Amino acid sequence: MAEPVYLSLGSNLGNRGENLHLACESLTPEVHLLKTSSVYVTPPWGYHDQPEFLNQVVEVQTDLAPLALLKYLKAIEADMGRLETFRYGPRLIDIDILFYEGCIVQCEELHIPHPRLAERAFVLVPLHEIAPDFVHPELDQTIADLLSAVSAEGVRRL
Repeated sequence: MAEPVYLSLGSNLGNRGENLHLACESLTPEVHLLKTSSVYVTPPWGYHDQPEFLNQVVEVQTDLAPLALLKYLKAIEADMGRLETFRYGPRLIDIDILFYEGCIVQCEELHIPHPRLAERAFVLVPLHEIAPDFVHPELDQTIADLLSAVSAEGVRRL
């Protein structure tokens, strides 16, 4: 059995909860949902003058290769109505690949593991809920260890 793939979902525009739900439903048929974290209300990261986010992490399995998965996820975002704005700006839906099995991918379009996940409580808290013992393949630390090194202030379960 293949190792899991972890995705992060976030929304801070429109009906945020419905956006996360629709994104999860839209993953099929190419991506099979295995586990979902609770939904968390989180402060904005990077650019603070915007509404709070709802964030969630899901564990999935897929036969899509990493770049094909990225393309598939970007198509879901576009189909849901996501418009590109500025970096760290507000968004209807954001779906990021956190981990793809045990792979390390470094190319222009994609970096796996997600390069900033170790400093983001809005990712680590829900990831810890479903995979506390998963080991980051570059940092060689568990999600529990990574979470213990950041402040989770402002991150609360919905």
